[in-house]
Amino acid sequence: MLFDDPNLQETIASVLVPVAVPGAYTYKVPAGQSVVPGTIVKVPLGPREVIGAVWDIEPDAAINPKKLKTISRVYDTTPPLDRDLRRFVDWVANWTLGAPGMVVRMVLRSEEALEPEAPIAGVRRIEGAAPDRSTPARQRVLATMEDGFAWTRSGLAHAAGVSASVIDGLIHQNVLEVVSMPAAPPPPKPQIDYATKALTPAQQAAVDGLIETFDKTGGSVCLIDGVTGSGKTEVYFEAIAEALRREKQVLVLLPEIALTEQFLRRFEQRFGVYPAEWHSEITPKNRARVWRGVASGDVRVVIGARSSLFLPFKELGLIVVDEEHDAAFKQDDRVPYSARDMAVVRGHLSKFPVILASATPSVESRVNAELGRYELFELPERATGAAMPDLHVVDMRLSGPERGRWLAPRLVHAIKDTFAAGDQSLLFLNRRGYAPLTLCRTCGHRFQCAHCSAWLVEHRFQKKLVCHHCGHFEKIPDACPACQSADSLVACGPGVERIAEEVSDLFPQARTLVLSSDLPGGPERLKREMKIVEEGGADIIIGTQLVAKGHNFPKLKLVGVIDADLGLAHGDPRAAEKTFQLLAQVTGRAGRVSGGGQGLLQTYNADHPVIRALMSGDKHAFYKAEVDARRVAGLPPFGRLAAVIVSGPDRAFAEGYARALARAAPNDAAVTLLGPAEAALAMVRGRFRFRLLAMAPRQFDLQSYLRTWLGRGPKPTKGLRVQVDIDPQQFL
Repeated sequence: MLFDDPNLQETIASVLVPVAVPGAYTYKVPAGQSVVPGTIVKVPLGPREVIGAVWDIEPDAAINPKKLKTISRVYDTTPPLDRDLRRFVDWVANWTLGAPGMVVRMVLRSEEALEPEAPIAGVRRIEGAAPDRSTPARQRVLATMEDGFAWTRSGLAHAAGVSASVIDGLIHQNVLEVVSMPAAPPPPKPQIDYATKALTPAQQAAVDGLIETFDKTGGSVCLIDGVTGSGKTEVYFEAIAEALRREKQVLVLLPEIALTEQFLRRFEQRFGVYPAEWHSEITPKNRARVWRGVASGDVRVVIGARSSLFLPFKELGLIVVDEEHDAAFKQDDRVPYSARDMAVVRGHLSKFPVILASATPSVESRVNAELGRYELFELPERATGAAMPDLHVVDMRLSGPERGRWLAPRLVHAIKDTFAAGDQSLLFLNRRGYAPLTLCRTCGHRFQCAHCSAWLVEHRFQKKLVCHHCGHFEKIPDACPACQSADSLVACGPGVERIAEEVSDLFPQARTLVLSSDLPGGPERLKREMKIVEEGGADIIIGTQLVAKGHNFPKLKLVGVIDADLGLAHGDPRAAEKTFQLLAQVTGRAGRVSGGGQGLLQTYNADHPVIRALMSGDKHAFYKAEVDARRVAGLPPFGRLAAVIVSGPDRAFAEGYARALARAAPNDAAVTLLGPAEAALAMVRGRFRFRLLAMAPRQFDLQSYLRTWLGRGPKPTKGLRVQVDIDPQQFL
């Protein structure tokens, strides 16, 4: 591109920046520097500078460079984002109707990662040098350094058992010299054959099938459908070994941080080293190290939460999605996406295999396997040979607990027998806190969040009333704020803390432990407590859904579900599937190692199809009934859904806009449009919410329809937000 001076040519580049705009911005490349698509750069954006990525080079664009801002910095020591990753970013943006810059923002998570880590100061012995006088402390230092390697000053002092002043004295006498050391050595690589395990015939058949998929062109998706305890992890560990053997990197996606610790230990036992971690709880320094190591290829295996899907792998050759059915793989804010589905897309674009694993696969994955889109590997029995737990219904209409109690007599008796035998019991209730509602028995006042249309949950351990949607909390008052009555507040319904209180009354001699994500201490506390349970340090565990996922508690023999109906009492079209998965997973924790497990489900609806399916142990019959119902209703995977959520600080204005938006929808016989309707959770963080739902056949181009619709609709003003959620997983 030539302007003014015919001998002067300047390069123009399109740069994706992390803002919610439809496309890239155009910048001038600094003189004397070159960029290619994928180069990471820093650019001016308004009054600030941001990190972005070059998406295209436009040498012939009819734009005068004099009118353009110049790229501030080119990160030429960082590898450019490769073509497959850029295609993946574009695909995700197109599918979700998200801004491409907001997708690339998930790739460029750490500016610190773009700089080489600064070296640290170390000390090394100068050959032939000796101190003016020898002391025991100096002798220990020099003996420690006989290997000739450099040490950090503090590390050497600790290893030699001396104070730092001894090291400083040897430096002063020119016996030791100060040198630069790498901040962190490259991580050790997994040892492919470090500790292979004997596999059952079913496991070996699955491993053989998985390994064959590596040679298929175009990549493939495999579903491991195995009962709890069937050894799915050991099976995909062998697929990981095969990917490493082929010099490829591996990503393992897990739905919960709480699963990480046990997985890390199992990985280390199999491969001799720990994998890299990527989730919200790792430190910024470790986050930068993992990002750099993934980009350079030094990090070979990453275990991560859904965001790790956007790491810039140099040689990615396998993705494993464990507990693939789990709703935690769906991100609902900013760019709503399903990490499971996007993992399949990333494998397809880069032509490598993707493995999905679950004891209770999603209906979508089961249908894809039955139709031949996915390869299915079934593990119908536990690897130890232990029997699946015996499940029984406790009909609360006929044999419920006494007033003010929540554990039915049959469940109490089972806990007593399990405790007497020296085994563990797990009581499951998917409700955090002490009670889901607090009210005044004098005037009926109910404690509601000031910012959300949700009741405040009592957390008696913390002496707070908490909103689980926005985080608002209040101190539990001594008197009703409405009528000023003292001692009139009453907790309604149970949470895990209330169940723990009842268990302590009934079994004061038992070691009781509550496992819930919102207790003080965060993930580190959860990891410690999970290990306590695993090692048999607790007799009765009371937990929320995090205990239902992938854990192996060898001494656990009894699982009691306090409210088996809890997930069935709302209009979510996936309610039956989610409840079946959750209850099958949590009861499957019982007797995994030696058998003899049992599960008791307290329910007021013993005839519900989900409860009957669990009692029969015939999950295939449940899936068939659920698939048939979805097919008739045109719901996924036989139809497509997209939610459009309108929110704003003024209720009437948000509702009016939502109605105007509905009127602007294109008239297409293939699309059924529902709403607008006030969302089940009508207000969150002070914003009023209205939902519209578009339903269409599976092959319909719903994204194009939505683009046309939103383009024709009124522009949102006065603080309104419009969010599109393709394939919504929840309907609050």
